[in-house]
Amino acid sequence: MKAAVMYRKGELPQYADFPEPTVNQESEVLVTVKAVAIKHFDKGRAAGKHYSSSAAPENGRVIGGDGVCLLPDGTRVYGIGASGMLAEKATIEKDRMVKLPEGISDATAAALPNAVIGAAMGLRFKAGIQPGDVVLINGATGFTGRVAVQIAKHYGAGKVIVTGRNTSSLNDLLSLGANDAIAITADDDAFKQQLAAIHSQTPIDIIIDYLWGHTAEMILACLQGNGSFTNKTRYVSVGSITGDLIQLSAATLRSVDLQLTGSGLGSWTKAQVGQLLREILPAMFQLAAAGKLTVDTISVKLEHFAELWDLEVPGGHRLVVTI
Repeated sequence: MKAAVMYRKGELPQYADFPEPTVNQESEVLVTVKAVAIKHFDKGRAAGKHYSSSAAPENGRVIGGDGVCLLPDGTRVYGIGASGMLAEKATIEKDRMVKLPEGISDATAAALPNAVIGAAMGLRFKAGIQPGDVVLINGATGFTGRVAVQIAKHYGAGKVIVTGRNTSSLNDLLSLGANDAIAITADDDAFKQQLAAIHSQTPIDIIIDYLWGHTAEMILACLQGNGSFTNKTRYVSVGSITGDLIQLSAATLRSVDLQLTGSGLGSWTKAQVGQLLREILPAMFQLAAAGKLTVDTISVKLEHFAELWDLEVPGGHRLVVTI
């Protein structure tokens, strides 16, 4: 079969022939793959930069962890791979698949789950979002951030504040449900003044952060109290696009009711992952099928994969490989 194969960690995956996977356990099923999204997570693992990365076997490894596929009886599902997914055939776990509704395209169904995981798991399980909460999404102009705005509103957020460098994309987010937008520029003081003004009027309950780095330092500085009672803020780190390390003042931790946590592989319980598959993803697929949750994708064919690995994808879009 044809597949996208990584032979050495850190090198580009190659479009190549690879042995068809075999079912090794009763919990697995062989499927025909239809579409797989290329995410920062996939690129990070292939480059050896993600904390879950591992060296490829001597004969190579098919990349891609999830995608849209057909069961032997023709049922269309989203599945999490037991083998690599970016191939004509793959094996998936029977208890890690979700039947797809009519009305949702293969590309949308492939692109949506990672963004849902990157938004809903933090909002639901780490931040415990409640109707009326004020939510700040740091780095909202990316694909996952755009989905997070819509999911936060779906979960009842009373106000959504978004930050980002792309002013055009920030304006687009206002049409997706965001209430306030703050541009990240070289003027740190202007950013902090805008955020502090909003926080003083409508205290921020939840922060979902896809950037970390310097913007996280500025946001946390804006939360610092002066000895008075403070609003509880649940700060959830989901990504670290602009830096893995920050400086955090002990005065900030002592002066504000702050819950600082992360949302990613290893931070969720088995029960929460089960709820994701049974409840959260099916609900989001239904919203997308009904046109109430929108995403932008760019589709390419598997045979063009190698030359498109480093393709510049417009902000807010997701690259999807169709097979």
